[in-house]
This record gives sequence, structure tokens and C-alpha cells, in this order.
Amino acid sequence: MSNAFTPEESAAWVRLVALTELLPTALDAQLTRDSGLTHFEYGALLVLAEAPTRTMRMTALASQTNATLPRLSHVARRLEDRGLIERFPCPEDRRATNARLTPAGLDALTEATPAHRDTARGIVLDALSAEQLRQLYDIAGTVLEKLDPEGRLTATACQFTPADDAG
Repeated sequence: MSNAFTPEESAAWVRLVALTELLPTALDAQLTRDSGLTHFEYGALLVLAEAPTRTMRMTALASQTNATLPRLSHVARRLEDRGLIERFPCPEDRRATNARLTPAGLDALTEATPAHRDTARGIVLDALSAEQLRQLYDIAGTVLEKLDPEGRLTATACQFTPADDAG
């Protein structure tokens, strides 16, 4: 049995790799230019904003942002220096550290979101038909089941609700 890609597999794979290289760079550039946040920082603030009391353990935040704890600690230090988050000992386990989104962090996230949403829409979402959007959702879900079977990232919990099916 051959392990070589078929021409169709090769073409799809090359395009997927190009997409995974170019999309984060484009999103990062827009966020950095417009709000001074990296795409990763934006994602960390978003996860905190959606957490109960806008607080979570650093280990949980690392898991949900797919970061190593050292990488997250470095980013958290930058966010903390800017007053966007605060870190403090976890009351339930003094060995653990919690991160909390500050009001300034929520403001920064709120201000960054419209332009970020417009960028995502302009680069990806508006380029797709309703059928392609559904296909993207299904394909990404299938691959996420392999990459994130525990559902650590919040993306695994997102539900597709087409506009014509909503309400």
C-alpha cells in the first residue's frame, strides 16, 4: 500500500497548510495594528471574558488557549503590565495562580472585537456561500475531533445555527 498522497489529497493539503500559515498572520497583523493586541492575547482575553467571574486558573486558561504554561505566563505578564488582566493566588489552592480580566481588559476586548470581526468576515466568511460555510463548520469539526478529542478549546462547543434556521 502506498503512502503517497493522491493528486487531490496533495492539492487539498497544500492549500490547508497555506491557509493555516497565512490566516493567523493576517489576523495578528490586523489586531496588532488596530488594538495593540496579538491574536493570541485577544484569544486569551476572550476566554477570560467568557469565564465565570471572568476568572480562571492559569492552567485552565493555558489549556483553552492551546498554550504551554510558560508561554501563557509570558503573555500574561505583558497583559498584566498593561492592566488588562490581574494574576493572584487561587483561593482554593494556593499553589495555583488565577487570572482575572480587568475592566480595562474587557474594554480593550470590546474595542478590538468589531475590527477583528470585520477582518474575519472580509477574509473568510464573506468569501463563502452559505453551503460552503456549513461545509467549513463540518470539516473543521471533523478535524477538531482528531486534534482536540477532549474538547479543551471552546471551538468544539460552538454550534452552527444558520441565519435562516435561527429563531
